[in-house]
Amino acid sequence: MDCSYFDAGVCRSCTLMGVPYAAQLADKDAHARELLAAFGDAVWLPPVASAESGYRNKAKMVIGGTVDSPTIGILDEDGRGVDLRECGICAPGIRAALPAIADFVTRTRLAPYSVPERRGDLKYVLVTLSPDDELMIRFVVRSEDVVARIRARLPELRAALPTARVVTANIQPEHKAVVEGDREVVLTPDASLVMRVGAVPLRLRPQSFFQTNTAVAEALYAQVADWVDAVSPASVWDLYCGVGGFALNVAAPGRRVVGVETSREAVRSARATASAAALPQVAFRAGDATAFARDAKSVPELVIVNPPRRGIGAELADWLEDSGVPSVVYSSCNPKSLAHDLARMPSYRIRTGRVLDMFPQTGHLEVAVLLERTAA
Repeated sequence: MDCSYFDAGVCRSCTLMGVPYAAQLADKDAHARELLAAFGDAVWLPPVASAESGYRNKAKMVIGGTVDSPTIGILDEDGRGVDLRECGICAPGIRAALPAIADFVTRTRLAPYSVPERRGDLKYVLVTLSPDDELMIRFVVRSEDVVARIRARLPELRAALPTARVVTANIQPEHKAVVEGDREVVLTPDASLVMRVGAVPLRLRPQSFFQTNTAVAEALYAQVADWVDAVSPASVWDLYCGVGGFALNVAAPGRRVVGVETSREAVRSARATASAAALPQVAFRAGDATAFARDAKSVPELVIVNPPRRGIGAELADWLEDSGVPSVVYSSCNPKSLAHDLARMPSYRIRTGRVLDMFPQTGHLEVAVLLERTAA
């Protein structure tokens, strides 16, 4: 993949840009295997490749420039806007929507936030594209004072972008490196975007985490479901469950599944999906995964964990080590933190693993492993 922004030196986010994709994938696969070699004589499946470009279903775009000439992209070292609306890793449907969003910013007179001057209305636009080519558009603004302006001109935006299913205003008043605030104002009748990924159409609400690569996410859900079905547990926990992608895809008759997630919005999304799919044996809890495990009166036959980059941490790793849970599926976006966690869980060995290239053109990757408890 070639990128004019990278070649011009205005954006270096994709650190592997220009490296042949086959080499990227082979290097990531070898890196994960090397880092995890000490944790079992694993059977490694072939890595899952991604499309080289147009794979990102979500764009987090900083708004810079001026009201009459807004930039959509990133900020340079001086806090000035750099326009990246033709970013090649973003899905075509997102790229096609950005000019209409820029025009809406001008028409609505939403002043881009100036970091050096600490003034302005609009900080970010967050755009998510579903497999049905529908959009969720979230305007991150400093104050609710501008929400009425967005609402008043919303019909113009939806006329320009008929696929805009969900539009919201997120309130983030603070001058710090936090993308979004706690308060979300939904401006459309629909408050969730349907993501048809895997066996169950997931419902994605604002502030809910979802994998950024739809095709590879589907492969990840399918792989984990295959591993779980091979183990055939009667009970499963999905910790750090997000909108329930793993929990809902491993649901089966007679199998009790509980998903746990700190984000209440994500739990609302997961519950709505389970209800629509008629899966009463799948339940979701809002709360801390470690606290849930520690306080439980019994343990399941299999635990799925899909933590953020920092990993599950010492407390949950120690709990799993002492729990007696026979099998664990660990999906990680950081093999280094995965290795660190596995070092605290010596009773588990990797039975099989797979690298899934969720983030082409970057050094990041997803790796999933099936862990089995060894005999004492």
